[in-house]
Amino acid sequence: MAEHLASIFGTEKDRVNCPFYFKIGACRHGDRCSRLHNRPTISPTLLLSNMYQRPDMITPGVDTQGQPIDPRKIQEHFEDFYEDIFEELNKFGEIESLNVCDNLADHMIGNVYVQFREEDHAAAALQALQGRFYSGRPIIADFSPVTDFREATCRQYEENNCNRGGYCNFMHVKVIGRELRGKLFGRYRRFRGSRSRSRSRSASPRQRRDREFRDRGRDRDDHRDRNGRRPDRYDRDSGGRRKHGRSRSPPPAREGSEERRARIEQWNREREEKV
Repeated sequence: MAEHLASIFGTEKDRVNCPFYFKIGACRHGDRCSRLHNRPTISPTLLLSNMYQRPDMITPGVDTQGQPIDPRKIQEHFEDFYEDIFEELNKFGEIESLNVCDNLADHMIGNVYVQFREEDHAAAALQALQGRFYSGRPIIADFSPVTDFREATCRQYEENNCNRGGYCNFMHVKVIGRELRGKLFGRYRRFRGSRSRSRSRSASPRQRRDREFRDRGRDRDDHRDRNGRRPDRYDRDSGGRRKHGRSRSPPPAREGSEERRARIEQWNREREEKV
């Protein structure tokens, strides 16, 4: 029974726990949902609810005065917000991913999900965000159960064919430009690279001895004779085949039975003479 409950936990077959809250950390029914919303006490992921306010909030592509907005201006507005949030949250630890929802439903619009590399970093960020404001609005932050965004995002949206539009119950994640992504997340790759190089420079004495031993071995292997050929480290037999180890003298020929009897009789006579 326990194995069955564990296998259906967070799925549509689970009649106790809300699958949408488990997958995306939000539910359209909110507190009125008939299923349980198990809020984690610790998680590497934070949810900043309804934080991003897009300039075409009321009608997509149109501002509050009813004037059309250049899509490039909308993207520029979003990337400024994204970089601002990233730089602030990066103070608490390395960020694995930062996702902003492009959905229009009330429970998902403007949601920001930040996943840290460590749970302690997320806890420190959550504590620091309490009572903070952004653009004149309070920041509502909490731990989120979402740790695998592949299960939370809408695959049809990524393929530009989601027929539910902005009211889809799965995440429509806004995409930032490649240049900004490299600028923000590339710092971690550079940091890991410099850290690995510093570790190699500060090798232990034993590691340096092992490296010197390998270098001497390569020097011996690279030694060539006057004809430019490397010396063969294997002995060869008369047929030109290689054999391992040093050359050995042929074993002595075995004595016949008559020769052994004659030798034994000689030993016996010598022993009797001594007695």
